Amino acid sequence: QVQLVESGGGSVQAGGSLRLSCAASGDSVRRNCLGWFRQAPGKRREGVAGISTGASSTYYADSVKGRFTISQDNANNTVYLQMNSLKPEDTAMYYCASTRFRFCETWSAYNYWGQGTQVTVSS
Repeated sequence: QVQLVESGGGSVQAGGSLRLSCAASGDSVRRNCLGWFRQAPGKRREGVAGISTGASSTYYADSVKGRFTISQDNANNTVYLQMNSLKPEDTAMYYCASTRFRFCETWSAYNYWGQGTQVTVSS
């Protein structure tokens, strides 16, 4: 099993920044990739960013490229999502997820989930 606990959400004005954290524990094999997803009310959940825990390769959705950065602290089993230049359309519940699959941009492969943290961006 894998346990994922997110933190760092909140409310911010457009143009502002937030950093999300996800503390991961449990079976490391099932954490070959760690990722961030989001789901806005009435919309499908979408993959935002992913990172290979072994190679640190990163992957981003087109909607966040250049604004969001995913990174990891392997010593503390923590993955971060630095979000800059936030827009109202970034408002969503953000979830940390993991998969044992090695292709981190295959969003459908993620099958372990945290409880989520809310991000609200006001205009």
